[in-house]
Amino acid sequence: MAVCARLCGVGPARGCRRRGAAREQRRGGGGDSEPDTDTDPEEAGGGGGASAEDDELTERIECARPAPHPAEVGPNGRAPMSLLELPPELLVQIFGSLPGTDLPSLARVCTTFRRILRTDTIWRRRCREEYGVCENLRKLEITGVSCRDVYAKRINPRVKSGRFMKILPDYEHMEYRDVYTCLLHRYRHILGLWQPDIGPYGGLLNVVVDGLFIIGWMYLPPHDPHVDDPMRFKPLFRIHLMERKSATVECMYGHKGPHNGHIQIVKKDEFSTKCNQTDHHRMSGGRQEEFRTWLREEWGRTLEDIFHEHMQELILMKFIYTSQYDNCLTYRRIYLPPSSPDDLIKPGLFKGTYGSHGLEIVMLSFHGRKAKGTKITGDPNIPAGQQTVEIDLAHPLQLPDIENLRDFSELSRIVLEVQEQVRREEQEEQQRGEDEDGSQQAASSPAAQPQGGEGAEGEETAAGAERAAQDKAPASQPFVLPMGVISRNEDYPRTCRICFYGTGLIAGHGFTSPERTPGVFVLFDDDRFGFIWLELKSFSLYSRIKVSFQNAEAPSREAFDEMLKNIQSLAT
Repeated sequence: MAVCARLCGVGPARGCRRRGAAREQRRGGGGDSEPDTDTDPEEAGGGGGASAEDDELTERIECARPAPHPAEVGPNGRAPMSLLELPPELLVQIFGSLPGTDLPSLARVCTTFRRILRTDTIWRRRCREEYGVCENLRKLEITGVSCRDVYAKRINPRVKSGRFMKILPDYEHMEYRDVYTCLLHRYRHILGLWQPDIGPYGGLLNVVVDGLFIIGWMYLPPHDPHVDDPMRFKPLFRIHLMERKSATVECMYGHKGPHNGHIQIVKKDEFSTKCNQTDHHRMSGGRQEEFRTWLREEWGRTLEDIFHEHMQELILMKFIYTSQYDNCLTYRRIYLPPSSPDDLIKPGLFKGTYGSHGLEIVMLSFHGRKAKGTKITGDPNIPAGQQTVEIDLAHPLQLPDIENLRDFSELSRIVLEVQEQVRREEQEEQQRGEDEDGSQQAASSPAAQPQGGEGAEGEETAAGAERAAQDKAPASQPFVLPMGVISRNEDYPRTCRICFYGTGLIAGHGFTSPERTPGVFVLFDDDRFGFIWLELKSFSLYSRIKVSFQNAEAPSREAFDEMLKNIQSLAT
């Protein structure tokens, strides 16, 4: 900091002071570039005096400065000696290109820098480039907010006792600097994808910067069984500046508009929300009216339209369970799966059919010779966080012709043969591992190197087998579900690319007696796949969620694997 200050002509080094005094004398007046000592709390940062080593370094740097190029010489016959001699509009451009977190430290250099950093254009650029804010504060008083927020924010002027109740923030006197420091930077850690802790049901929350608000959108699957329909979403909370330097948290749950809420960042990758006015969640008609409204929003139908008694019980159970979490929720961060050029398809989030439980959200990720489907939303049988399907990419299946495919026993015979083959291979691999451990107990690191090579070779062999199967198989082949296999959606694709052996997780109510059973993974195209559960004689169809989520990429492969492990352990 001291070196930077002296290079700008405002530091404590004697040479800098003499040159600064000479420049001011030549200009015929005193400058206003004394070191700034009156710093706002928002601009707290590094500081401290200069050391002797810094003084010597500065003198060496300035003495070794080459002569300026003729084109760089200013109107007064010399090149600028410091940043302070540059035009203010150029300094605005320079400062606007710096990260917002560096600007408070820059403001402590001198009063000139601090005055320039009060220019709202600088902070508007930082809001736009770092957080995507593009609204104009001065126009929002006239145009309102973004179109999608009309539904979410429920901004309707209300009149009470003849007085206008102000529910729009005071944009007229607000500055982008306040938006950046008191809203965006303060709550930057909650941006991204999160999974709420709602027992076995889970969920998908996306916290984004939307206009001059930070909004938590809960994403919901489309109504069963329309798996190809777009996702639905509703706001759970919003954060904005109602007054300068004061962020307001509001709960959006219920049907009475936004009301007072609270957000607490518990620890890294975890935060919680709390509603301080739960009476806004209640309806005048009591629990019956609340249930009917929830049923229309969640399922798009009434209870009379659902004839299956077991399905009615599951729906009522979910309503009772989730209603307990309408005032306080904890969220844990989740990442989108990393992708690789060797992946069968692009990994990501999919919505799939799960019988009487309706549509659920599943994350498809690839792990060498395996592909895994992890539940982001769940049910009382298989809760959120559990691995619902696992695909063995080293064992593709060759389906019979279309007539024999209709015979369930024929498909079952093919799958069970592959299952037995996989079981033998696992036993042989386990036996080889035990033999190697017994013969190499005192193995040194050079002797251990071939084991790593064999593992890498195994992954390459699996990837090679997968590519060979795709090359051997036709571009598309006819597909039909065998007789007796139940599907919630009869509008499934009638052609597929390739099939693989896989296993699916089934369990009793309350995740009792879980076991993995054989099945068939069917790849239809880049955005749809299916899974045939042999033991249940059921078919699940999955369709990609086509939403661009921001701040959701995993920092590393290890971080993603750790996240999967954590949500699975919490579910267990």
